Amino acid sequence: MTGLGNLIRRNCRLFFRDKGMFFSSLITPIILLVLYVTFLGNVYRDSFTGALPESFVIEDALLNATVGGQLISSLLAVCCVTVAFCSNLLMVQDRVSGARRDLAVSPVRPSTIAVAYFCTSALATLLISLTALAVCLLYLAMAGWLLRASDVLFMLLDAALLTLFGVALSSCVNFPLRTQGQGSAVGTIVSAGYGFLCGAYMPISNFSSGLQKVLSFLPGTYGTSLLRNHALAGAYREMARVGFPAEVIEAIRDSIDCNLYFFGRSVSIGGMYAVLVGATLLLVGLYVLLNAVRRERT
Repeated sequence: MTGLGNLIRRNCRLFFRDKGMFFSSLITPIILLVLYVTFLGNVYRDSFTGALPESFVIEDALLNATVGGQLISSLLAVCCVTVAFCSNLLMVQDRVSGARRDLAVSPVRPSTIAVAYFCTSALATLLISLTALAVCLLYLAMAGWLLRASDVLFMLLDAALLTLFGVALSSCVNFPLRTQGQGSAVGTIVSAGYGFLCGAYMPISNFSSGLQKVLSFLPGTYGTSLLRNHALAGAYREMARVGFPAEVIEAIRDSIDCNLYFFGRSVSIGGMYAVLVGATLLLVGLYVLLNAVRRERT
């Protein structure tokens, strides 16, 4: 345990020593929030109001809370995973610098080295993700706050689970990389494409039925839906209170992926958690297996 603790401290010092990388990772959520509000806010607003029957009149406070919840859930869904790929670059950097080779000949077991990389990436990503969550909640408080304390706690849980999923995924993807250029290229691809694949930028309900079935196999889709359900929980309660028919609320939930379907069957909130946790455990198992295979070869 001492060896593991020392390695985690060593990795954390290296990560936070690169103030440029850490600072850019920390302010990225703020920049993304500004971009989301600027470019996606009106899109979400028009999409939401356009889906309502013409006879419906919605108050600005409820509209702002609904659009705000959709915005922050999209940002957090992307942030928790893409930041993990940045924080996990230390593993690649150690290979490039030769530090990993030096660690391999030390008394520390290879499995301990692998766990230390995972824990360091998880801690760094969680710190940035929680900062992003705090910024998002502050924005929602200014836009229109309808959440309960339990909703915020569930969002904390969602962000933590999605962070662990992102760290496990990035650990497996970054494992075979040998140069910083490869790591940067992978990070760029993930940053550009993940938001579309998980339904953050555009609800998967807008895609063709065939593509919806393909995306229903991706765990990130369920992480986005969990965040969206809890970020919009207060808005849905308010809709019911002011007299929105239940079928209209369900139609809204369908249109923005709060309701997900796997080959026509509705997936419950518990099912979404099961998919996300199960996928994370499978990826952690794969990461352990990859390290075991490398150890046998060496």
